This record gives sequence, structure tokens and C-alpha cells, in this order.
Amino acid sequence: MIYRAKAPLRLGFAGGGTDVSPFCDLHGGLILNACISMYAYATIELVEEPEIVIHAIDKKETYTFPFAEELPINGELDLLKGVYNHLRKAFPESPWRGFKLSTYVDAEAGSGLGSSSTLVVAIIGAFMEWLKLPLGEYDIAQMAYHIERNELGMAGGRQDQYAAAFGGFNFMEFYENDKVIVNPLRIKQPVVAELENNLLLYYTGTSRLSSLIIEAQSKNIAGKKDSSLDAMFQLKEQARQMKEAILKGRLSEMGHILDFGWQHKKRTADGISNPLIDKIYTEAIAAGATGGKISGAGGGGYMFFYCPANTRFTVSESIQQFGGQVKKVAFSLEGLTTWTYTEK
Repeated sequence: MIYRAKAPLRLGFAGGGTDVSPFCDLHGGLILNACISMYAYATIELVEEPEIVIHAIDKKETYTFPFAEELPINGELDLLKGVYNHLRKAFPESPWRGFKLSTYVDAEAGSGLGSSSTLVVAIIGAFMEWLKLPLGEYDIAQMAYHIERNELGMAGGRQDQYAAAFGGFNFMEFYENDKVIVNPLRIKQPVVAELENNLLLYYTGTSRLSSLIIEAQSKNIAGKKDSSLDAMFQLKEQARQMKEAILKGRLSEMGHILDFGWQHKKRTADGISNPLIDKIYTEAIAAGATGGKISGAGGGGYMFFYCPANTRFTVSESIQQFGGQVKKVAFSLEGLTTWTYTEK
């Protein structure tokens, strides 16, 4: 038998960064995001040998270990090993045995699409399918967050795990004590179709270490830096504005709301933008986009733009000069999906 799972990556439309401590603990965070049809995949195959094989297909890395209750955390595919270590402790009575875990992500590392957290959710899903673990969406997302942030010590926010588990369009609320409320949004199909037609996704060709930017944001908030704190409150307001615009189908406002958030996002920490990102953004606006932003923490990875009235095509042509890749946006309304396959 083969046990598989896939979870969707996400675009953060508004409120990015307000899901990071200490801001959300002190003031509450708001984020509006949507999942797209790019995925993280995980597959578990049982093996006869008393061993554990972990294989990151996209990274071309494979490691084999004797079957054990815990795998070493040493910088080599720690996300894969961290999930196993956590589940082995949390569910010791499950029928554990030798297996091979294989993973793949549709986006590059440092993409800004939540790839690391989405991968953790997919891996949990594959184990859940194999071991029949009684986990719901909130359980999976909270577990993924705990593994990344607390057990592996990776800096970051909370939105990615919940987006991957739930899928679709979500308005999320973040509070102290790791409390998260996910409000799925019922978006009319013509609005979804128009968003897909007018959004342009652009990979800058550069990646970034999001943890450095997130740590700087957290430090600025903890130190009560006025400009950063005010920018965070403006990003919360952006999330409210985006929610109303999308639910009411007022997409003519979307580009301006994205630009409003982007200008304030850059105030939360150094390194969110750079000369290349600024040039791409300026060129896209000149070619007809009404707004956009970097996806995720910033510094590199993917950008996306709202391009009304068929300006997507002229924007695409104009930013090709920067050597990146233009991609079409398609939304994924389903979150984590798992299944078992048996060859007949």
C-alpha cells in the first residue's frame, strides 16, 4: 500500500506579519489568505527492512537510518525527521514499522508561499493516513506549528499551517496562548474566476531566509518601535478592507488595498524589499497593475500583482526583463487531502 497526502501553498493577500509573536499575543492578528494550486506532497511506503528512509525528491537528498524511536536533528531534512519524532512520541501505541517517506514541493525553498509549513502539514497527513490518526484541521495545523516553532526552533508565524490544513479563502484571527480562529470565506464563483484572471504570480528568481526578517519584526515589536508597531496595525486594517472587498466583489479596490499593505509592510523591518524588488514593482505598476506585494516575509521569492482589464499580459511582458518566471494563479478550495492506493 502507498499512503499519500498533498497540501496547498498559499498567497497572503493582507495582514501578513500580524500572526507573529509578540504582536498577535499583545494586540491580536488578522490575515486574509487563499490557497493556490501549487502543493507540497508526501508519500509513505512500508518496507520490510527495519529502517527508515527519508527522501526529498526536489532536493535530491536521501538518508537511511536504522529503525528507531527518534531521528537525529542535525540540519539534514529536519522537517521530515521532526514530524516523525513528534508523532512517534504522541502516538507510541500506533503500529510503527520500517517505512520510506518521500516529499516534493512545487515551489522553491524560500518562495514566500509557505512551503516549509505546508510540507509539514502534508507529512503529518501522510502519517495520519497510514496510522489512522484522529486529527482534524485545527489539530493538524496546531501540531505543525508546534513542531516547527517549538521543537525545531524555526522562527515564523501561524498562518501557513492553517491555510494548508483548511484550504480555500480564509480570514484568520490570531490571539495569545496560540489561539487561532479560521473563518472560511464563501467567495462567489465569478469573483474567484475574475481573481484568477487578473492576478499575476512572479518568481523573482531569488530566495530568502524568512526567519531573519521575522526575527527583526518580532524584535521591533518587542522593543516598541513606533513605526513598526503602527505599520502592524495598518496591516490589520488592510485585512479588514480586503475581506470586505472580496466578499462584496469590489475587485476594483483590490490593487489599491494590496499597495496600501505593501507600503506599510516595508515599514515593519529592514530587508523586506530591495532594489530588484522595487524595480519589478515599479515596472509592473507602470504597465497597468494597480497594486501588488511580495509574498510571505519578504526579501525574495514570489511577488504577485493585481492587473485589471487584461493588463496581466502587458505586465507579464514588461517584467520579463528581470529574468524571473511569470506564473498563472489558480486557487485550491480544498486543504490537506490524503488517500491510500493499492495496486490491483
